[in-house]
Amino acid sequence: MHTSSQGPIVTPRTRIHTNYSVPSRKKTITDMGELSLSDAYTPKLVDGPPHPGKGWTRFVCISDTHSNIYTVPKGDVLLHAGDLSSWGSKAQLKQTVDWIASLEGFQVKILVGGNHDLCLDGNWGTSYSGGSGTSYEEQEHEEAMALITSEEVLEKGVRYLCHEQLDFTTKEGRKWVIYGSPAAPVYALGAFQYKNSKEAEEIYQCIPDDAEILLTHTPPHNILDKTRKGKAAGCQVLKSVLDSGRLRKLRLHVFGHIHEAHGAEVRKNGTAEVNAAVAWGGQPIIVDLKN
Repeated sequence: MHTSSQGPIVTPRTRIHTNYSVPSRKKTITDMGELSLSDAYTPKLVDGPPHPGKGWTRFVCISDTHSNIYTVPKGDVLLHAGDLSSWGSKAQLKQTVDWIASLEGFQVKILVGGNHDLCLDGNWGTSYSGGSGTSYEEQEHEEAMALITSEEVLEKGVRYLCHEQLDFTTKEGRKWVIYGSPAAPVYALGAFQYKNSKEAEEIYQCIPDDAEILLTHTPPHNILDKTRKGKAAGCQVLKSVLDSGRLRKLRLHVFGHIHEAHGAEVRKNGTAEVNAAVAWGGQPIIVDLKN
């Protein structure tokens, strides 16, 4: 297994950058106690390490932005692994969607939700409030979905996945099979959470066998999932799926959720595992995959 907290990870088919030089960043503290970046300090997009060139696809991976704006390196595909908003309102979601839509140069920008993204979870109003969902909650969900799937957003290359597959072909003609899920194990009130292993199995059995890119909000158990208290908070069922050998074509798995476990590693089977949470100061992670 290849791991890194500083220098790049390099294998014959994969190059991962977790720490690289960008213009100096001004950090501020949000009302959630998280690190954010001021709008005035630097451009939204910067040059990262040199692109490996023809025959490679560059994926820029982020997660847990919580309505904040971050500097993003240029690339071919942007992947966001959830917690787009701070506390799940449509207004907070719009801040993130507007920012992502404004990032030029990416051929596609793929998003999933997370446990903070209440307005994107159609079951939030009933499943988590004892069946007492209100018309306000329903309207928030309808408006949030209309926002994130609007024609204007689609024209900017943004694609939102909720337990869905996307087949994307790059300008070089490389087709990638991508699957995205916002789910995570329950630990507090939140969106898209499952309560037991049976529910988890129903969710993760839907990952297609030929998936090459997997985008989930939760980490798998014991992979970049350690909390500050040393607990492995990732999903055991998801880890079992990864270990089963069913996803033989899987090249890249991106997630977040556990902010302090930001980092990357390459498993023995060649799959790149990336915790792309940037909320506590981690940089967006760049993953170059050989076509």
